[in-house]
Amino acid sequence: MKTLNSLRKDALDIFHAGLHAVDPDTCMKKHISLPEKNLLQTGERCYDLSQFKNIYIIGFGKASGFMALTIEKLFPERIRTGIVNVRYGYKAPCKIINIYEAGHPVPDHAGRKGTDEIVRLLQHTEEDDLVFCLISGGGSALFELPCDGITLKEIQDITEMFLKCGARIDEMNTVRKHISQVKGGQLAKICKGKIISFILSDVTNDAPGTIASGPTSPDDSTFLDCKKILQKYELFQKIPSSIREHIQKGLDGKVQETPKATDPVFRKVHNVIIGNNRTALYASYKKAGELGYNPFILSSCITGEAKEVAKVFGAIAKEICSSGNPAKRPACIIAGGETTVTVKGNGLGGRSQEFTLSAAMEIDGLENTVILCAGTDGTDGNTEAAGAIADSFTITSAKQGHMNPEAYLTDNNSYSFFRLTDNLIITGPTKTNVMDIILLLVD
Repeated sequence: MKTLNSLRKDALDIFHAGLHAVDPDTCMKKHISLPEKNLLQTGERCYDLSQFKNIYIIGFGKASGFMALTIEKLFPERIRTGIVNVRYGYKAPCKIINIYEAGHPVPDHAGRKGTDEIVRLLQHTEEDDLVFCLISGGGSALFELPCDGITLKEIQDITEMFLKCGARIDEMNTVRKHISQVKGGQLAKICKGKIISFILSDVTNDAPGTIASGPTSPDDSTFLDCKKILQKYELFQKIPSSIREHIQKGLDGKVQETPKATDPVFRKVHNVIIGNNRTALYASYKKAGELGYNPFILSSCITGEAKEVAKVFGAIAKEICSSGNPAKRPACIIAGGETTVTVKGNGLGGRSQEFTLSAAMEIDGLENTVILCAGTDGTDGNTEAAGAIADSFTITSAKQGHMNPEAYLTDNNSYSFFRLTDNLIITGPTKTNVMDIILLLVD
């Protein structure tokens, strides 16, 4: 039987194996090859680059700068120029492509400026031009051009409301697409040239229309969906009046809907998913097996309130201890996805840390058990931590030190709890983003 320290080390090694598998350079090179000069192949499609007058690069998202760096190195002599918006701290050392750093998860003026530059570039494209569009998680905040009559400040306000109410990312993006001039397939309408979008997925269903609010993908949502989502979270009367009026105009047919799948504009677009959460989980599975565990991938589609989902993992840990299901000891349960947090307190933290704190309460006292949850982007909520790790005695030790874990959870202050107990996972910017990795080890 391994010690708890060994289990904790193994959990971190398994997490980092998953992280390495979704490095943007690794993912891009799996989906792009140059079998001959001027011939680019992605999947079953081949493109003769010599047929295009100009090749441009655009992008937005936490990983998009490093995706751009890979493209730049593959055929630098063919790229005319490029503009990519990334989160602060995620700048890649590109030489041809301009990388703009901007705010996330709340858009800022730097992101708006970069978006304006991307739109201006696309407005000058011609039918014989090729645009590589590089999309990754975080792109919704980093690529923002509000509809007429809506200000950036109002976009910031509604974003803050969504971040606190517990809405799913697909719900949040449905609304975003209908108050933006570039989301929900509208970028495709701005560009005259052919578009190849390489997409690193950060959503559970890998739907291109949801990732970064689907700027080059058809949108099957409607203004009516927006209103229902806002009413579900009791936000419709709280959002800025300009946004509410814009949605009402859409309902009345006075504002055009986002482009749907039948729109001919999408004939010139090829969307390619280059990596996702499942990619990371398979790598973690392989690493867990190498370390001697019986690995079991539970799901890559975990959603729900973080502290409630965590209780399920506590129940799984107890089941492993009592019956050996769904994996015999030494077991490693692997899962991924993106939970949510309904913020009611005033503390610091994020979904991964809140999940781990809730799960730690459930596994308290169980023999040789470790739980880890961390974001693959290296940032969890409003903190510099990626997530946290806890074991069988984390809660007991905290209580012995006169800490009240329940109070930290109620105040949404998981970061402070794990900082004081020295259980934060801090990776710094990871260059990637495919949601979260959850690991449960029972020896």
